[in-house]
Parts: sequence; C-alpha cells; structure tokens
Amino acid sequence: MMDPHLIALTVNGTEHELVVDARWTLADVLRHELHLTGTHVGCEHGVCGTCTVLVDGAPARSCLMFAVQAEDSDIRTVESLAPAGELSDLQRAFTDHHGLQCGFCTPGFLMLAEGYLAARAGLDLDRDEIRELVSSNLCRCTGYQTIIDAIAATARARNGAAS
Repeated sequence: MMDPHLIALTVNGTEHELVVDARWTLADVLRHELHLTGTHVGCEHGVCGTCTVLVDGAPARSCLMFAVQAEDSDIRTVESLAPAGELSDLQRAFTDHHGLQCGFCTPGFLMLAEGYLAARAGLDLDRDEIRELVSSNLCRCTGYQTIIDAIAATARARNGAAS
C-alpha cells in the first residue's frame, strides 16, 4: 500500500474498519475487500451506472468515489435488497416485468431505483420522471421500457395502489 488509511463505514448494516489505499475506489473496496460482487464495474468513468450504490441513502457511482470519502457513511449495495434470500419487491418487479436481460447493469438500476423510490415515498410518480431517472444508467439489452414498467409498478405497490 502506498498511502494506507484506516476507515470505518457501514455496509448493508454491518460496521467495518478497513485499511485502504487512498487511491482505492469504493467499488474496489466493496468488491475486493468485502467480497460484495453484486456491485459491477463497467466503464470506470461514472457514465454507465453499473456501479451505483446508496451512500447515506443517495445513489452514488462507486467507481468515482474514493473509499476514504465514504468514511463514516452508510453504504447499501444490491445485496442489501434481499438479506433473507427472498427477492425484494423491486427485484420481483424487475423479474415480473422482464426488466433485465444479461443482468450486468441490473444491480445499478436496482440501487438507483431503490434510492429514488425511498426519497419519493408516498408521491405519485409519472413515467416521464422515471424515464428521466433511468436515462442516467446504460443498458444494451432491454430498451429501458421494461425497467420503467418495473419501477412504476413498485412505486404503485409501495404507495398502496394496485399494480
């Protein structure tokens, strides 16, 4: 290690103290130190969104964030959505609405949507708003419509309306 730093962060409800190099990204630490490989790394430039995680409840590109920047933060990865081994409502909606194909981008979309839905809980969401949200992540397989359908269905269900 060239420039080691001791950091503390909470990942998926578990507190961790880690010695990290100053240049390691949060994605590096999640994947290689904590073995949470659901966070995918695509472009390593913050463009594709496959590495999206929640940092203190807000979606963040873990390939652009240094691990030392996450000091004392609450991090959620895609593994947090189904801790008991059962699919979450959002994951089930992605499955039911065929919102995934190869699955590489899916964790990023799920975490982007999870953060968005939590921030907009109880509010009516329109499809244009959801379309704008998902435009920040790239997918080569689905054409986005089924992802929008899945997020809209989850929002309706969480707001108590029939999906």
